[in-house]
Amino acid sequence: MPLFFCQKIFMSAIQKTHVLNEWMVLFRKLADSGVFALFLLACIVLTHYAYPSDARVPRYDFLFMLAIAFQIFLLWTRLETLPEAVVIMIFHVMAMCMEIFKTQDAIASWYYPEVFYLGIGKVPLFAGFMYSAVGSAIARGMRVFEVRLLKPPRLAYAGVLVALIYMNFFTHHYMMNLRWPLFVLALVLYRRTYIQFVLVERVRQMPIIWVFAFIACCTWLAENLATFTRVWLYPTQTNGWIVVDWDRLLAWYLLIQLSFVLVSALLKRKPATY
Repeated sequence: MPLFFCQKIFMSAIQKTHVLNEWMVLFRKLADSGVFALFLLACIVLTHYAYPSDARVPRYDFLFMLAIAFQIFLLWTRLETLPEAVVIMIFHVMAMCMEIFKTQDAIASWYYPEVFYLGIGKVPLFAGFMYSAVGSAIARGMRVFEVRLLKPPRLAYAGVLVALIYMNFFTHHYMMNLRWPLFVLALVLYRRTYIQFVLVERVRQMPIIWVFAFIACCTWLAENLATFTRVWLYPTQTNGWIVVDWDRLLAWYLLIQLSFVLVSALLKRKPATY
């Protein structure tokens, strides 16, 4: 009997150690996937508290140069592939187009309160990298986690959906906002899709809808930190910082799907169907 209990305790300890190891690997791979996003977020926070207010180079321009330098470092050390860098560049261009539109006086969805030299209109060039960081995390994550999809929708259907999502970010200022119908359509399109990923040589899977929701929540939390450090501000935050509206979670959820489809198409990593 004592031998039985000793064996049971020993097996339980091994199981707990294995579970702990999987959690550690999970966090390591998440950090690896989001290394560019984490770097930008750290720079945003540090420059808010430590960057000199009388510096010759404005804070936004300094952040832009840091982002460029870090991208060069990732490519030089081969921690990032050239196709992934191209994806970041394309995301940057698309993001700048939306930023320029959204910061017009007639729209004024948000604004950048500090001065800058490197920018277009009312948007510093650094702003595009904040969207690129999301695309970078998805592109790297698909490689780091060895992602495969079970029962994915046709790329053509997903492409039409994300085209409508991107258009709605512009058109909802002049016509009915289709955010909720597009959200429902996305749920229907991905209702049977599961994502497979590798942890410690074991294949795990979960509904891809949960993955989209997880990334959207992380992005929303990062957005709160960025507005708290005054990288940009919403009109409701002009007189003092408040939590970013919860409806931004829905916007990020839809934008994550746009990022996911673009990464899959641009890197030609359309996961295998099982």
